[in-house]
Amino acid sequence: MTRFALTLEFDGTPFFGLQRQKDGPSVQQAVEEAAFRVLGEEVRLHSAGRTDAGVHAIAMRSHLDAEKDIKPYRLMEALNAHLRPDPVAVTHCAIVPDDWHARFSCTGRSYVYRIANRRAPLTLERGRLWQVPQDLDVQAMHRAAQALVGLHDFTTFRSVHCQSDSPVKTLDRLDVEQVATPMGTEVRVHAEARSFLHHQVRSMVGCLALVGMGRWPEERMAEALAARDRQELGLNAPPHGLYFVSASYPADS
Repeated sequence: MTRFALTLEFDGTPFFGLQRQKDGPSVQQAVEEAAFRVLGEEVRLHSAGRTDAGVHAIAMRSHLDAEKDIKPYRLMEALNAHLRPDPVAVTHCAIVPDDWHARFSCTGRSYVYRIANRRAPLTLERGRLWQVPQDLDVQAMHRAAQALVGLHDFTTFRSVHCQSDSPVKTLDRLDVEQVATPMGTEVRVHAEARSFLHHQVRSMVGCLALVGMGRWPEERMAEALAARDRQELGLNAPPHGLYFVSASYPADS
């Protein structure tokens, strides 16, 4: 049995999420079905993170175990051939030790949320950014975001469907920046932590957008956090602006 680590890139638009779902297509299902056609055996895909319907990934780390003797490059090429036309690609494949686990060996996860801050409708990137037509005060958003960095009870920013044992998490980074692109102003929110609660990033971004619009004062972010009450959440940002960027692992793995 050989364990293969995969790096996946995918457009989450047509999927009900990364994990297998009873009522719709998932990234996991697409990869596992492609692997069955390549390997002739049923495999299970394990991933560093879970993504909601419509959420994208730039470099999701995953792994699967296979009995068939196959080179990593050949497996990657074959999987990509069988994944078409689904918007999923294996961008890297390598053999790893049997005790390496895409989820449980992971020591950090990084996300970026993209906001198109313009009035004109999106065309080329429709479904890949959240469009906010009102002018956003990016500096105010960044200042307000710093109240959430560190060890906190994130109940306010946690989905009622979250399965995590505890709402207490350590947020290592929450930065907001403005980027000028040929298609207009883009606001990006960068979030890093060892792990996140269900909807945590989207909930934080939604409230930061309220700050940027001037509908919330900056200090309201700290007040919402301290309330530890989901009813204090101002806005949950839509899924299609969210991207899983990367997963971190110990150097010796």
